[in-house]
Amino acid sequence: MTWPTFARPHRIAHTLVATLITAAATTVLAPAAVAQAYPATGQPIKMVVPFAAGSGTDQVARALAQAMGEANQVTVVVDNRPGGNSFIGAQAVANAPPDGYTMLLTTNSTHAAAEHLFKNVPYDPVKDFTPVALLRKGYLVMVTRPDFPAASVAEFTAQARREPGKLNFGSGSSSSRVSAELYRQVAGVDITHVPYKSNPNALTDLVGGQIQVMFVDTSSALSLVKSGKLRGLAVTSSKRLDILPDLPTLDEAGIKGYEMSYWTAAYLPRNTRPEIAAKLADMLKQAMGSTELKQLMEKTGTEVSYGDADMLRRFQASETDKWARIIKAAGIQPE
Repeated sequence: MTWPTFARPHRIAHTLVATLITAAATTVLAPAAVAQAYPATGQPIKMVVPFAAGSGTDQVARALAQAMGEANQVTVVVDNRPGGNSFIGAQAVANAPPDGYTMLLTTNSTHAAAEHLFKNVPYDPVKDFTPVALLRKGYLVMVTRPDFPAASVAEFTAQARREPGKLNFGSGSSSSRVSAELYRQVAGVDITHVPYKSNPNALTDLVGGQIQVMFVDTSSALSLVKSGKLRGLAVTSSKRLDILPDLPTLDEAGIKGYEMSYWTAAYLPRNTRPEIAAKLADMLKQAMGSTELKQLMEKTGTEVSYGDADMLRRFQASETDKWARIIKAAGIQPE
């Protein structure tokens, strides 16, 4: 029997084997190819910040964008999406394509506190995101007016105990409020919360005497304390801060066991390929080591605290539990 030239058995077998080899090679090399191709030349990475321009997180985002762009020859665009209790920006990233070109640079406000402070959070801080990296930690300063009678944590605590419910604390962020609530619990004092839309508004009233105390991030408090417009009583870190070396920690000042921080981390939408998240994590880690970022950390009293995706996942879970305990113990009802 003579076979037609287009259907000779050995040619069919050869073609089948070649096809299988090609398919297998493609399957094995696909993840590596994806990782190498990301970020693609000419395609910008959008860094969504759920806070206003000029905020501490925004400052970090812009320094990161510049450092990442210079080191990797890519364009990184900061996209501020403030408002809605920081929900707008977080939800935008949760709903974005999982291709690595839309990332969220956020804080404990959206990913540890929100689900305990609000009834209807339009995203799941765990299920809707792919953790990328923990980037930095920051601390707060307990501040009063310079002319307030209590000149130390011990004196303030004593006055608050003598006058339960008469002293007010202001807050314009979840970190500011929960830090003060933790002080109330550990110190065993009754001080009244006055809510504000932002910390700058609360600081204006503190300087003006409408409220008596506030816990505010170091970047916001630093210039006011150093200029004498406010008096720093203590810091919320576990050890003294180089930027405010004369201020004791709350623990040193007698509020034993007190420690509170805020943090910044990067996330991608859920279902982002692991190799893309890992590539972005490497880019962020490299950028956090830049001179500009180190100088910004020193200037604002924050610290580089890089952790990979697994560490961020564990850290976020621990922080979420911690914030939940404080909020529940304070009797704060979700809005």
